[in-house]
Amino acid sequence: MKQIELIATSTFGLEAVVKREILNLGFEDIQVEDAKITFKGDLSSIPKANLWLRSADRVLLKLGDFKALSFEELFEKTKALPWDEWIPQNGKFTVTGKSVKSKLFSVPDCQSIVKKAVVEKLKSKYHIDWFEETGPEYTIQVSILKDIATLTIDTSGSALHKRGYRVETVKAPIKETLAAAMIMLSFWNKDRILVDPFCGSGTIPIEAAMIGKNIAPGLNRSFVSEEWPILGKDLWKQERVKALKSIDQNVKLKIYASDINEKAIDAAKENAFEAGVDDCIYFETKDFVRFHSPKEYGVILCNPPYGERLNEIPEVEQMYKEMGRVFNKVPTWSKYILTSYEDFEKLYGKKADKKRKLYNGRIKVDYYQYYGPRPSL
Repeated sequence: MKQIELIATSTFGLEAVVKREILNLGFEDIQVEDAKITFKGDLSSIPKANLWLRSADRVLLKLGDFKALSFEELFEKTKALPWDEWIPQNGKFTVTGKSVKSKLFSVPDCQSIVKKAVVEKLKSKYHIDWFEETGPEYTIQVSILKDIATLTIDTSGSALHKRGYRVETVKAPIKETLAAAMIMLSFWNKDRILVDPFCGSGTIPIEAAMIGKNIAPGLNRSFVSEEWPILGKDLWKQERVKALKSIDQNVKLKIYASDINEKAIDAAKENAFEAGVDDCIYFETKDFVRFHSPKEYGVILCNPPYGERLNEIPEVEQMYKEMGRVFNKVPTWSKYILTSYEDFEKLYGKKADKKRKLYNGRIKVDYYQYYGPRPSL
């Protein structure tokens, strides 16, 4: 089967998580750079990566990269790439672009040059001068970094965080990809108790349940490359069937999610139902200060309010103090907390065992990790 090169894009700080996912899927020749992980596979890698990657943003097909110091060089080297192998005669294609620290700094001009080069390539293949562009969609990106142009086609369509289960939402939801990464960066596994006392619309517990049941995160949605003739419906069907057969229907998960907002809990229940994990999560309308557990070991994993507005800061500061008091009632549990508040540890009353810088959308956040002892056998 045809050998191809793919790029999984990611949020800054999650590259190592995405790399580990790619390795676990069996891919090789992996290269890690800022916000992108390159790997190789065959055509089936496109549906497989899109269906299974939990913390990546998109899966891009890499057509090639080269040095480009002039528009003529950009045109000729782009034209030389095998666009005709991927884009059919009726293909609808657009070009996006970005340029950083490069001689070719005008992004609109670069997009225009790439579009013309692709058209010329397709003209030579199909022997026509005008393309209807009524067929499958192809989003081409020209990305120029320090004069090196990388040309890709997006295989995902909508970003991978759009799983298809979020029918109800609440204010400031966390992205599904970040929630999955938080879980994979923790010591939680399907045999341990997981508690999210600030669950909002349920993203963290839902992602945990999907991991616990081994549900491919892309099963409930469609992807732009499903319509590409070179892949065909059968290839996508085969990978979906494999994913369906991989679901663990017998696992017994212990996931507890609560929030003080009753509407948020209603939304979370609906989202969990759509994700197929409503039977795995116990939802409850409850203030986090009421949290308690007789269990010796467990994991608390949450994304509490940050206090982004000035008038919210005093309330949030008091909440973080209360979190330290409440969570200390279970000293042998592990706690994982995401927030943008820089003095969180001071208010919480304890320095984290590890702190990781991440981004929740455009908000710079820290992931505070407090490790409890390993459960005794």
